Amino acid sequence: QVQFVESGGGLVQPGGSLRLSCAASGTIFSFYTMGWYRQAPGKPRELVATISSGGSTNYADSVKGRFTISKANAKNTVSLQMNTLKPEDTAVYYCRGDYGSLTYWGQGTQVTVSS
Repeated sequence: QVQFVESGGGLVQPGGSLRLSCAASGTIFSFYTMGWYRQAPGKPRELVATISSGGSTNYADSVKGRFTISKANAKNTVSLQMNTLKPEDTAVYYCRGDYGSLTYWGQGTQVTVSS
């Protein structure tokens, strides 16, 4: 059974940092394009960042220069380092894996940026 499990969310003050991780199991992780998405209350889910199987990255304009996506194939994990966090970054963050016609989502982790 394929599973993606996020961790690392929490409450942080504006300007602070958090690191999210997503652990994959039950599949060959290195084949996947991995991504982080987020959904704020009352808003649609949006792309934050993706990293291809070859390591190419893509970021939403709103997080460029502040967030960094990376993956460790040997550990079956993808991470999102979030720096200089803003209140508008508050959302549930989801890990997503794509391989061909297959798409898997994690259960999400809450990130709250507030003083």
